[in-house]
Amino acid sequence: MGNNYKMIAKTLYGFESILANELRNLGAIDVKEGVRNVSFFGDIGFMYKANLSLRTAIRILKPIRSFKITSEEDLYKKMYAIDWTEFLDAKGSLAIDATVHSRQFTHSKYIALKSKDAIVDKFRNTEGFRPSIDLDHPDLRLNIHIEENSCTVSLDSSGQSLHKRGYKSATNIAPINEVLAAGMLLLSGWDGRTDFMDPMCGSGTILIEAAMIACNIPPNLNKKEFGFEKWKDWDVELFEKIEESCLNKIRGFEHKIIGFDKASSAVYKAKDNIENANLSEFISIEQQDFFRSSKPVEGKLHMLFNPPYGERLELLNLPKFYKSIGDTLKQSYPNTEAWFIVSNLEAIKNVELRPSRKIKLYNGSLESRLLKYEIYEGTKKVHKKR
Repeated sequence: MGNNYKMIAKTLYGFESILANELRNLGAIDVKEGVRNVSFFGDIGFMYKANLSLRTAIRILKPIRSFKITSEEDLYKKMYAIDWTEFLDAKGSLAIDATVHSRQFTHSKYIALKSKDAIVDKFRNTEGFRPSIDLDHPDLRLNIHIEENSCTVSLDSSGQSLHKRGYKSATNIAPINEVLAAGMLLLSGWDGRTDFMDPMCGSGTILIEAAMIACNIPPNLNKKEFGFEKWKDWDVELFEKIEESCLNKIRGFEHKIIGFDKASSAVYKAKDNIENANLSEFISIEQQDFFRSSKPVEGKLHMLFNPPYGERLELLNLPKFYKSIGDTLKQSYPNTEAWFIVSNLEAIKNVELRPSRKIKLYNGSLESRLLKYEIYEGTKKVHKKR
């Protein structure tokens, strides 16, 4: 495959197929779905493009070694045997993340510590200096993945998680993860061809991700730094060419993206984040209680939102809250495709509408469902006769 090598894009549960589709559309080779990850092949330029452009990836890993291990000491020896000067200078900085799924090896922090010891000992013994540890902005971030007794060592090309897009300066209570927001939008079929609304917009994450999808804006254009920028093979000219190519594919948007929130503080924060993302011309926000609102546009409306829920705001009356969502949709939002995520699966019944789709996702550690409700003009029966 020439200069192509294997990479792994990590994602959230339930997003594997849409991430695989994103990768294929970007031009990745030999794309294979895993659990919370998708593997693929590409070259260094594709790695840059994937980090800039993937909406549902959390990080992009480049595996450099795979081996079997029988004990922590065996891990130490095999990590020590790697020539780390290929990737890092003795006076550089290092951070290590570990993920462990094994009956024998059970403590990810200890695995990370043992790996760190091997690397710094190797540098001290061969170079006379040892790298420092920097958890926030290291020169090299490594990922150690152990599945039973198989160990894979990877370079983390992303640095900080890709959900940290760089546009958020202000957040609301329990803001939604940007990757989760983008994934829900893609699962809902949002493509920028209708008007869009988030009636409980909080700090504006769903609105911003919706606008970036509609305009084909790379989601990580505002990200301040990628991990690969400190690698020894960092090619700034190639990166700038790829960035320019991505920018040239940005398109216009002729519909409306509207946000409501009843809290003035949320509206202020959302406007600040939207301005940071340079999307103010595409998104309008107003202080408005969804339950006292009516559809603000003619024609079809695509709606997606993340309602406040019991674990987040300690709402006293969840059944009434979800009933109000259903009543408002039925009474005031005809010709609307409404999607929202819920973690209280019992409370769904109070919406008193039948969802046409239910997709299992996780919102943080909470098992959730992304629900689709189709609100027709008049009744469903009347709609079908037309």
